[in-house]
Amino acid sequence: MLFTMAFGERKIGHFVQDVLLVAALPLVAYYVARQVISRLDPEAGAKNEAQEKALAASSRLQSILSSHDKEDEDDYDEEDGAQFRKQQDRRKRKTLVLSTYEQTIASEVISPDDIPVTFDDIGGLDAIIDELRESVIYPLTMPHLYAQHSSLLTSPSGVLLYGPPGCGKTMLAKALARESGACFINLHISTLTEKWYGDSNKLVAAVFSLARKMQPTIVFIDEIDAVLGQRRSGEHEASGMVKAEFMTHWDGLASSTVDAGAQQICILGATNRMQDIDEAILRRMPKKFPVNLPNAAQRRSIFQLTLGDTKIDRGVTEKGGPAFNMDVLVRESAGMSGSDIKEACRDAAMVPIREYMRSTKASGQKLRGGIQGDAVRGLQTDDFFGRRGGVPQLQRVEPEDDSHSHVSGSTEEVEEFDDEE
Repeated sequence: MLFTMAFGERKIGHFVQDVLLVAALPLVAYYVARQVISRLDPEAGAKNEAQEKALAASSRLQSILSSHDKEDEDDYDEEDGAQFRKQQDRRKRKTLVLSTYEQTIASEVISPDDIPVTFDDIGGLDAIIDELRESVIYPLTMPHLYAQHSSLLTSPSGVLLYGPPGCGKTMLAKALARESGACFINLHISTLTEKWYGDSNKLVAAVFSLARKMQPTIVFIDEIDAVLGQRRSGEHEASGMVKAEFMTHWDGLASSTVDAGAQQICILGATNRMQDIDEAILRRMPKKFPVNLPNAAQRRSIFQLTLGDTKIDRGVTEKGGPAFNMDVLVRESAGMSGSDIKEACRDAAMVPIREYMRSTKASGQKLRGGIQGDAVRGLQTDDFFGRRGGVPQLQRVEPEDDSHSHVSGSTEEVEEFDDEE
């Protein structure tokens, strides 16, 4: 009351406004400064968005590692528990501290739970799958199983899958990411490409520094010939620097230390142009697996796997033969890749559906509630040869010359199979 009598109600109102104005000045100055900075730096919005994405990638990476370590602990019994926990102690950390470039690479880390492909979904490549398990996955993820026998039984520094397109190289990599139990980095070419000079080199260094923090780690590079191709005198300087940086961290002076030991990092590459890969890169990939066109036994396995959940016509034709003859499909698909066989099965499976839809439309009925399986006939051999509905015909394709894929310097390769016809 005394304050009101001394200053008056009007003066008190001005006093409160002055206090509020003084308190709001820092906030106003902050927003004004942001507006000025955004006008001076037109990329400020993009930088903020990139920072938010990087933080989200870091938190996602932390959750992947936490769930991954918990699942691994459940997979081991008490006998291997002590050695396993000793190995995992180096991987477990309360908080992952990532640099700016490592945050960019963290967005390429794939959780195994997000990949629906397993080794059981791949047909005709059992020999390669067994070799990958025995010589790559087990030494990389469970080195204590081999440590007491010999120091030579370590995981390879690099693995190369090569062969014609559509034969399952990328599918093998997906299954490897799902079943290996190691952290998996799916490295894209666009991730390593930056407009600023030297940033690509720093991103390459971040790939290996992040892989060491998460090891055991598999770094997958699809079409590796485009990233680590032959070094030529006329190529751009930045491209040569990226290759040199990659090789230095891969198998260079700092690839192993006394304190940390040898790094548990495996570079997995896939290509159909092996002759274009630099010789120094091939030297760092001692395990080479030729994924060639499937032979008769492999094609049969692919057909059986692809048509596993498809309705098959088990009846006979007018001539007395079986309506669906697997032997004919295997014979006539010689020279086709696994991808070609899958597409042929997809086209053939549409023929009975197309016939059902056309007959339903001709009778004046409407398709309601979906297509009932009992109303559609089973798949027949003729469906693969374009005799019904204009489906593309299976054609014999002569295998391409694979001689360019077999180069010197390959230390280990999986045995190839001849066609059994």
